[in-house]
Amino acid sequence: MVKCAIILAAGEGKRMKSSTPKVLHKVCGKEMVNHVIDTMRKANIEEVNVVIGKGAEKVKESTNSRHVSYSFQDKQLGTGHAIICAKEFLKGKKGIVAIFAGDAPLIEASTVESLMELHEKEGYKATILTSIVENPTGYGRIVRNINGDVEKIVEHKDCSQSELNINEVNSAIYCFDIENLIESLDKLTNNNAQGEYYLTDVIGILKEQKHKVGAMAVKFEETLGVNSRVQLAEAEMLLRKRINKKHMENGVTLIDPNSTYIGPDVEIHCDTIIYPNNVIEGSTIIKDNCILYPNSRIVDSIIGSGVNIQSSVILESTIGQETTVGPFAYIRPETVVGKHARIGDFVEIKKSTIGDNTKVSHLTYIGDAEVGSGCNFGCGTVVVNYDGKNKYKTIIGNNSFIGCNTNLVSPVKVQDNTYIAAGSTITNEVPEGSLAIARAKQVTLKGWVEKKGLLKK
Repeated sequence: MVKCAIILAAGEGKRMKSSTPKVLHKVCGKEMVNHVIDTMRKANIEEVNVVIGKGAEKVKESTNSRHVSYSFQDKQLGTGHAIICAKEFLKGKKGIVAIFAGDAPLIEASTVESLMELHEKEGYKATILTSIVENPTGYGRIVRNINGDVEKIVEHKDCSQSELNINEVNSAIYCFDIENLIESLDKLTNNNAQGEYYLTDVIGILKEQKHKVGAMAVKFEETLGVNSRVQLAEAEMLLRKRINKKHMENGVTLIDPNSTYIGPDVEIHCDTIIYPNNVIEGSTIIKDNCILYPNSRIVDSIIGSGVNIQSSVILESTIGQETTVGPFAYIRPETVVGKHARIGDFVEIKKSTIGDNTKVSHLTYIGDAEVGSGCNFGCGTVVVNYDGKNKYKTIIGNNSFIGCNTNLVSPVKVQDNTYIAAGSTITNEVPEGSLAIARAKQVTLKGWVEKKGLLKK
């Protein structure tokens, strides 16, 4: 039996006041629609169809790495019309389809699994995800019969006095038997004030045919849809709180969770301590016993055990265990730093490997380089990797000492156990065990200041 999902992502989202399609606005660093797709995958739903419309190409571009299929809704004529546009995806399938909104990023995989399990166990033809709220004003009410099954959904404006007192509301998230859904879609009409096709009408069609319809209540925050920047900020706060709580429960210390920003796909091991104002994004992995002092940003990187980071940026790179980074270091993509290394203040490293026990302590740029272990870089060293047209590689062997204010003009090779004198500009290979000195001989012109009339008295 097939278990699949349709995600509604065709809306324009006028209240967002943005040229970006609503479902592509990010919550905790990830597009809302991708949150929903990833949740479907975690719930073991492999076949996912995204209904696109406004900004279709942008939505495709942002979601195509997740191996979904697409249906196109050229005109936004209601939720029922969106599912009609996805009939080709459902064609020939037997089983369950879950229908979710691409602007409701807080739904959890366990909820999706429970919804489908309830649907199967009770033999429902439709199962509605609901919430119990203190103030249900404006929401469609779920009216249950004496057996606890759904009798009908009543919109707020159509409620009787007794129905107004119902606190269980429709979340617009559903599970359907695929064959019954397709049959019901053929019976949908748009005979209403808006001239739209409503998915809620499918529930009425199923009930007219004496089919069982169920409901499962979850926390309201899981079903929260985002329609404005204010609601986007609310969703960000709720998800960040959930993410941070998970990490703390797993043995991570967050000094101030309210000012710590961790993406949903980040992995952090126990006994790591994270100070305020750190931003950790993407598929980053931070291993055990690390300390992240305030004000760093880490994206899609692997941080080894026992690493200390201070006020630095690390992008798409790997930092070996017991290494220290910062303050104010900039580690750019495709960099690999070894174990027990030191990357100090105002150091920038780009697309380079740095060996174990190597120290790059301050004010240095290393780009497109392969650096061995046990090296020491003096202040102000620059790997000159770019000639204005092409970039070249520099290779520095093990246990090399690079004096302050050295320029290494790529491509160049510095062999093992070499010393380079401070102030040198190295353009040729330095043989193993050598001292390289490449600077002009000092010339002193006595009395020059007075002759030029520059002497200050």
